[in-house]
Amino acid sequence: MIIGVLTLEFRLHGNSSLKGKRQVAQSLKQKLRNTFNVAVSEVESQDAHQKLVLAVVTVSGETAKVESRLSKALAMVEAISPAELVRADTEVFSSAGEFE
Repeated sequence: MIIGVLTLEFRLHGNSSLKGKRQVAQSLKQKLRNTFNVAVSEVESQDAHQKLVLAVVTVSGETAKVESRLSKALAMVEAISPAELVRADTEVFSSAGEFE
């Protein structure tokens, strides 16, 4: 089993409320879920108005599929996001153990 995690950090210039941040986060999360069938969650700085950090997670039996899906997700976010993307990190893990 191959697990991929894409961490996205955004700067929300001019945002002064958690409500505004939540609107941007919900929109991005829903588009990622609908388009790529991935899990998405806000993972850091929940109380910061101008910083948004999302983790996008996918699982597959093949490394190439995981890397491709996360790469396409990153490209979509870069194209549609109203916020400035300041960091994007991708990590791919292999689970060698079998579940019983």
